[in-house]
Amino acid sequence: MLVLLVMLHLVTTIQLTLNLLFIRGLRVPLFFMASTTIDLDTELSAVNSILGAIGQSPLTTLNFDNPEVAMIYNLLRDANVDTQAEGWHYNTEQHIKFAIDANGRIAIGNDILSMDLHNNYTKRSSDLVRRNGFIYDKIKHTDVFTQDLELDVVRLYNFEDLPIPFRRYITYRASRVAATKLVANPQLVKLLAQQEALARATLMEYECNQSDHSMFGFEEGSTYQTYQPWTNLRR
Repeated sequence: MLVLLVMLHLVTTIQLTLNLLFIRGLRVPLFFMASTTIDLDTELSAVNSILGAIGQSPLTTLNFDNPEVAMIYNLLRDANVDTQAEGWHYNTEQHIKFAIDANGRIAIGNDILSMDLHNNYTKRSSDLVRRNGFIYDKIKHTDVFTQDLELDVVRLYNFEDLPIPFRRYITYRASRVAATKLVANPQLVKLLAQQEALARATLMEYECNQSDHSMFGFEEGSTYQTYQPWTNLRR
């Protein structure tokens, strides 16, 4: 066990050294760069992965007094928000009831990235947006409602609560942006862009498996089974 740990430490040290040499313009084979190990349990580990991707030393704590660390952390948060705002199976909820207060207004939290009335696509009676922390109806020009609303929403979750494929993609996405802004090395940016694209493909596969999408569509609450041609061969 001790020998294995020593070997793992040696490989990691060699890899970080090669990353630094690569960034400084020396010719190092790309396959050494492509095997970076990424621990995505926390924001700290994600920031360390981004730092490693651009040849910087890891942190033990997030020290925002360091301008570079603060910038990388902001890049991670931006990538997190931008990715979740697309709306995915894990952060999209339907039939969420929002109650009016004593003044007929409905407060909306910052964790709501987008919202719409449930089934509003069949009868566009309202067009809801956030204004000054409350829901505002652009069609009726008011933020005062006479009854509670039932909304479909896209929520923002903490990085640690995301499925692993999303954390991996967000980290690679932020790494590519960090390399573009902080490292003048087009080859490194290209490599990170390839890793980002692969992570995006994995994310999309996960999304399709989890959400059970169908090109035919089906009513909510009903069961639907797509055509399976091999069933015709059964006797």
